[in-house]
Amino acid sequence: MRSPSYALGGGGRSGELGFYRQRKIWHPGEQVLARILRSWRQKKAPLAGAPRIRRQKTYSARSGYVYQYFYEGQRPLERAGEPGIEFVFRVSSDRKTFFDVPVVLGEPALAGWQQRQGRLLNSTERYAIAKMALFQAFDERENPALMKLEVQVRAADVDAILEALELD
Repeated sequence: MRSPSYALGGGGRSGELGFYRQRKIWHPGEQVLARILRSWRQKKAPLAGAPRIRRQKTYSARSGYVYQYFYEGQRPLERAGEPGIEFVFRVSSDRKTFFDVPVVLGEPALAGWQQRQGRLLNSTERYAIAKMALFQAFDERENPALMKLEVQVRAADVDAILEALELD
């Protein structure tokens, strides 16, 4: 990437030599990159849908670890131009240190099931998918450090979870 070049512009009264301003001259590609970087730094939407009284729940994973978690809420999300929902759970494996685990449920992952069934999934069913995907991550990830990574729900996961929940 090219670094910005600088141009000097006069800033003083006529006849004065001092007070020069510098202004950046950007390459058009750098403007696009700057816009992308700004969008990444933007604040996420606030979480919604969390219960008024948080309840700590426990899950004993097949990995041998016992996790404690709280549901923090959900927020709309857009990835690669596709809409979705980010469910956020606060998780601990030692009851001392907690960290957020985002579970991302994109509309493309739901589209196949919804089209086959001829109906849309409601918010409760979407939450159930996110929670079961979290449990699946607890079971499949080898250690708690890997739980700090985002859980991405795929179309195959949606089908398997809804089949296990007997939602047809």
